Amino acid sequence: MTFRGSEEYENGAMPSQESITAMTAVMAEMATKGVLLGGDGLHPSSRAIRLELQDGKRRVVDGPFAETKELIGGYCLIQVASKEEAIEWASRCLDADMGNSLGIDLRLIFEADDFGDAYTPEARALAVDADADISK
Repeated sequence: MTFRGSEEYENGAMPSQESITAMTAVMAEMATKGVLLGGDGLHPSSRAIRLELQDGKRRVVDGPFAETKELIGGYCLIQVASKEEAIEWASRCLDADMGNSLGIDLRLIFEADDFGDAYTPEARALAVDADADISK
């Protein structure tokens, strides 16, 4: 799930102590239940860097970025059994967020089989090696 940043967030407004406590409690519960794989708030785009590819050339752009309503202010990576469970956790996070973001988007993460034949045995082997390196 991604939290869409608000104009206030982009201008550096921090969440209230009440919101931080509520969000921390929800994330702690998700971690205890084995649902939370990761998550954090992100600094505003004024501290960000964007890389783009235009006409075959890489371009590096320093923030801030103009379209604030499309920027991600934070994320939680969760693993759940159903769409309904994802919506329930996202609803609890949105309540705990107390209006600091414009809303939450739920997105699925690709799994290996989603790529079909394009995900070759060689690529799968590289992914396994990368996973092993990360867990060290």
